[in-house]
Amino acid sequence: MVSMLFITFVVCLAVGVPVAFSLGIASCVYFVGTGMPIVQFAQRFFAGMDSFTLLCIPGFTLAGNLMNQGGISDKLLEFADALVGHLRGGLAYANILASMVFAGISGTALADTVALGGIEIPMMVNQGYDTPFSVAVTAASSCMGPIIPPSVPMIIAATMTGLSVSKMFMAGIFPGILMGGGMCLVCYIQAKKHNYPKRDKMLPFKEIMHAGKEAIWAIIMTAIILFGIMGGVMTPTEASIVCVVYGTIVSFFIYKKLTIKSFYACLKQTLSSAAAIMALVAFANVFAYILTKERIPNLIADAMLNLTSNKFLILLLINLFLIFVGMFMETIAALLILFPVLLQVAMQVNVDPIQFGLVVVMNLVLGLTTPPVGVCLFAATAIGGNKLSENVKALVPFLISNFIVLALVTYVPAVSVGVMRLFTGG
Repeated sequence: MVSMLFITFVVCLAVGVPVAFSLGIASCVYFVGTGMPIVQFAQRFFAGMDSFTLLCIPGFTLAGNLMNQGGISDKLLEFADALVGHLRGGLAYANILASMVFAGISGTALADTVALGGIEIPMMVNQGYDTPFSVAVTAASSCMGPIIPPSVPMIIAATMTGLSVSKMFMAGIFPGILMGGGMCLVCYIQAKKHNYPKRDKMLPFKEIMHAGKEAIWAIIMTAIILFGIMGGVMTPTEASIVCVVYGTIVSFFIYKKLTIKSFYACLKQTLSSAAAIMALVAFANVFAYILTKERIPNLIADAMLNLTSNKFLILLLINLFLIFVGMFMETIAALLILFPVLLQVAMQVNVDPIQFGLVVVMNLVLGLTTPPVGVCLFAATAIGGNKLSENVKALVPFLISNFIVLALVTYVPAVSVGVMRLFTGG
């Protein structure tokens, strides 16, 4: 029946059934075929959602939507442009800097692409930047969303395996900054090569301070998330609720761009996205239960360890596998199915589970910018209105930069868990 489980899952995907329902249908076929009580299906389904930590997913999603509707994207870009717009390729740097701050609010890459790309790509093109470059830097920088906390993929990975969400958040801070720094270096090289435009001179200090004052409310929101969780003052779920309240107040009364109508739209959008994620988590929990019952993770772990017991080769094989999977499969679905299985392999070769969680998330997130299922790349291309092939070519230097950071996270534990231990005193 295990073969029937996988055959049903693959067939459902092939005919266009959403991943969540493909997992559910395949699991149902297994339960019926083995004669297991169908009530266990329902029990495992609801057990998958029975987690206090998972409540922060709709919380952070709503907070990001509120701040986006309330003008956060505009203010962040204006402040970033005020800081670096006088440099050659300044708008590209501004794009990356804005993504780094926005990543600390939304927790998802696609939200970053859509919110900032809709403003930044036309702005860059109008000022003389190539459209493929504008699209590429927007899509690539959005990958920082799930790395710099908060991160929806990290929340899911930690919750389903019993790891600490707070520790995963802390481990993601420095790699996220490294990704931003690497992409800024790429922008510097490209700006020199193509002689991209810049502002005539640096803005007066007074104007920079004014732009900073306008964006400070967004920066404070990021600080609430980071320092509230790292300082042990709030759990991730509590931090998400505080941010919803804070975002509502700022968007209504300070930025004054949020209306009752747009607030209702935020709620609808949040419910839709959160419901899709929670359904995926629930069905994946049933699927994972079947895999565990059939000892599939143990079989995969034994097979990989029979090939080699070298820690570095195991990590290389896992990275190559995840990069390939990320090119074809949606991030959260791949994470739910593969992370518990691969974690067993990693722990048997003494890889820190927090470090490995970050490695898996980074691998799958980079797939958001690669065809054929690179949703961030497709979203940015739709905004740019040009050919996908042009954007893929322009994206290559950014992907190389991000893969170098991935290699550092994979083979240099100090980059991720080392920083986490500094915060926790471990």
